Amino acid sequence: MSGKKGGEPLNTQEKEPLKVSYIFPNGDRYEGECSRSGSGVIMRSGTGKHTSANGIVYTGEWREDKMNGIGTLRLPSGAIYEGEFKDNMYDGTGTYTFPDGSTYKGQFHENRLEGEGAFTNTQGLVWTGEFHGKAALGLKLQHDI
Repeated sequence: MSGKKGGEPLNTQEKEPLKVSYIFPNGDRYEGECSRSGSGVIMRSGTGKHTSANGIVYTGEWREDKMNGIGTLRLPSGAIYEGEFKDNMYDGTGTYTFPDGSTYKGQFHENRLEGEGAFTNTQGLVWTGEFHGKAALGLKLQHDI
């Protein structure tokens, strides 16, 4: 009985996220939640904001020290990705806004446009269809009648 009581607080502590503000040696900054791995290593886990020294900002969910889950990535070029991440890559459903203001809303796989989506150009014309990286054969232009 005493072993069980002694173990409960320890397990609860391990599951609670740690709140940190950390500056990496390269000048990157992370503010948010972390957890301790089984081997004692502290990893980004939960929600947090990572700002790189070169101006890339990610705000969102982390798991196992990688961008995993829902988040927003802002690039110095003005491009923005909002959506799902898996292992530090755009993966799932999201919206990518290009520096010129045009957007792609749809499916991504390993940082590539992959699957059903809609591209809206700077004039507001919307093209829908299947996207496969840089190829998008058979797109249809949406008309408002």
